[in-house]
Amino acid sequence: MKKLLFLSIGLLCCLFTVQAQKSSKIKIEYSDFSDINQEEIPDALLLRGNVRVSHEGVVFTCNKAYFFQKENYIKAFGDVQMVQGDTLFLNSKYAEYSGEVKKAFATGNVIMRSPESTLVTDTINFDRNVQEAFYNTHGTITNRENTLKSKAGRYYVAQKKFQFLTAVTITNPKYVIKSNHLDYYTNSGHSYLFGPSTITSKENYIYTEKGFYDTNKNVSFFKKKSYIKYKDRLIEGDSLYYDRNREFASATNNVKITDTINKGLVKGHYAEIYRNLKTQKDSMMITKRAVAITLVENDSMYIHGKKMLITGKPGERIIRAFNNVRFYKTDMSGKCDSIHSDQKTGLTKMIKNPILWNYENQMTGDIMHLIGNNKTEKLDSLKVLNNAFIISKDTLSTGFNQVKGQNLYGKFADNKLKEVDIVKNAEVIYYMRNDQQELIGINKSTCSSINMILDGNTIETITNFNQIEGDIYPEAELPENTRKLRGFIWRGDERIKTKDDIFPPEENEIDAKIQAAKAKNEAKEDKPLEPRKETLDYDKNNPKPKEKVAK
Repeated sequence: MKKLLFLSIGLLCCLFTVQAQKSSKIKIEYSDFSDINQEEIPDALLLRGNVRVSHEGVVFTCNKAYFFQKENYIKAFGDVQMVQGDTLFLNSKYAEYSGEVKKAFATGNVIMRSPESTLVTDTINFDRNVQEAFYNTHGTITNRENTLKSKAGRYYVAQKKFQFLTAVTITNPKYVIKSNHLDYYTNSGHSYLFGPSTITSKENYIYTEKGFYDTNKNVSFFKKKSYIKYKDRLIEGDSLYYDRNREFASATNNVKITDTINKGLVKGHYAEIYRNLKTQKDSMMITKRAVAITLVENDSMYIHGKKMLITGKPGERIIRAFNNVRFYKTDMSGKCDSIHSDQKTGLTKMIKNPILWNYENQMTGDIMHLIGNNKTEKLDSLKVLNNAFIISKDTLSTGFNQVKGQNLYGKFADNKLKEVDIVKNAEVIYYMRNDQQELIGINKSTCSSINMILDGNTIETITNFNQIEGDIYPEAELPENTRKLRGFIWRGDERIKTKDDIFPPEENEIDAKIQAAKAKNEAKEDKPLEPRKETLDYDKNNPKPKEKVAK
């Protein structure tokens, strides 16, 4: 008996649950005229004039309606409006609604409004169970300053979100967004892009395959195959941040910034770029394995610093590099603490502890300047001020050719150091050889100044001027301990011989970790971005002001 009692109670509970879930009947609230015509519309109640019906929180008004009471179904004609609280307003010429499955269909000049946006289309379906509306008949959505056009779309009422899985265009007075997969939140104006997407404006062109754009604040974040293209500059990176109002961009990991006018390239793993579109002056900071690459007569110059700054107009850029600066070119390389390069004047200053290698020649001094020719885009001259010192290995012995003095002035020809003048307190040690490369003797002398003509690794002539002292010594007569000038330091083991040598080990380690992380991420399944917390909590964090009640 107990088992039977429990079974009966269980059956009653199940029956009660089914009855509770079953939809209630559509309620007719008002109609100017009602009639039943079995011949014209079997089993339907005809309603005419100011028709108003309701069903579980939704209200329909229209000019005429057929109400099929058995099916709990209504067909509405002429100036149809469906209102769901203060969240959704749907107007059309014709509509159908089932009270059993809580689904609506509307067609003919459909206008769907929410507090934040308006959709105009031809046909729409609305499922009240999941609070979703969808259309496949080209729609236009207006939301603040934005106009969205698409072939199809879906609207999630609770989330206040439109989702587009076919071509969609957002038109704003400042830009145009195009994508084939976009989620747009009408309350916040937040857009989530997935797949090939573009943002076009007068200032720039943006491409991404995964990104976020706040159409209210004009800030954005892009993650996959993304770049920002200006008239004179292309910015790429694994992830990009962009603030349109401030014209500020930052890029993280595998950053690449191309100067399309000056044929320059800057790379690193973090960069910040400020643009001034009125003055054309801008600035850029790049760090984490930073390198600036410029083209010098069909050869590339690589400059590295722990931190690099690039400022100025196109054609007038200034490059500054700090901390352990190194640079490399096929026929030249060097090191210093920091560097300052002015594109307009062609002057590059190597600051603090500079050392320069041109072919096999090692040059040092307190201050070192390289001067370029902007017309020919070639190196023009070199200045080494205070404690100038040139050293090169003798090709056939263990000795070193050396020239030192107070200042050095050099001239380049085809980017090769061709002529050198050592001015004031000049000293020289030079291994002299004949045409058969036999050692004639070692020239050790001092004078007021020295002129040298070079041919790559070879000194063609040396000319001493004024107050000449010294002689040409046979090798046996010049002791080893006198074959080096005071201040001699050979630093051949520090020489930068390839473009990869400009990076210190710790920065190569950073690069290796970043590349490994990138490879790991690329192996994962590609999915759209998850909504940001600021998107999900937008209404909570931005409550609408309460309307004042009139007294």
